[in-house]
Amino acid sequence: MDLIPATALFIEQKFADEGSGHDWAHIRRVWLMARRLAIASPDANPLVTELAALLHDIADWKFHDGDYEAGPRAAREWLRTQAAPEDVIARVETVIREVSFKGVGVATPVSSIEAALVQDADRLDAIGAIGIARAFAYGGHKGRALHDPAVAPVLHDSFASYQKNTAPTLNHFYEKLLHLKDRLNTDAARAVALKRHRYMEEFVAQFLAEWDGED
Repeated sequence: MDLIPATALFIEQKFADEGSGHDWAHIRRVWLMARRLAIASPDANPLVTELAALLHDIADWKFHDGDYEAGPRAAREWLRTQAAPEDVIARVETVIREVSFKGVGVATPVSSIEAALVQDADRLDAIGAIGIARAFAYGGHKGRALHDPAVAPVLHDSFASYQKNTAPTLNHFYEKLLHLKDRLNTDAARAVALKRHRYMEEFVAQFLAEWDGED
């Protein structure tokens, strides 16, 4: 079996029962979006882009005690079982390291077009209708309140601070999701983000109105 279909099948099976919003459906959307964005980026290496998209959540630090190297390590182990070229493995590892959001006050630069595409695809899946659903799925998974007006959002200025965050789910919109539109790398991603961002703004406004007993 070719490397990309084999990796897709491996990830689909591994994440079939995941319930936090980081499931196979999420990974598949990121994979498809990265391929879509790559159409406008002909310099991107398709193999690296697709493998990195498929493997970007293989061992997310959020589920591995904050171990940021868990993902690259797991991706490397899988790709070596498939006899992937070492230069491809190294590039995929780098993309995985560069994908994650680390706090509003923390820059997340990318070192390649492949990383830019996968980072954009992952961030697009965190906004809009799907992004809203995933935020509350993750909050429920972690046992977090929907909202607590007494808990103010924090614009984290370090990754360590962001990692320790346990705030109610609505705070996540102010602490991350509503900032993503302006932190995309490609014009193609920014065009997709506009509608999704507006939808989130409308949702938050409606949520707060209903929270206070309004229509």
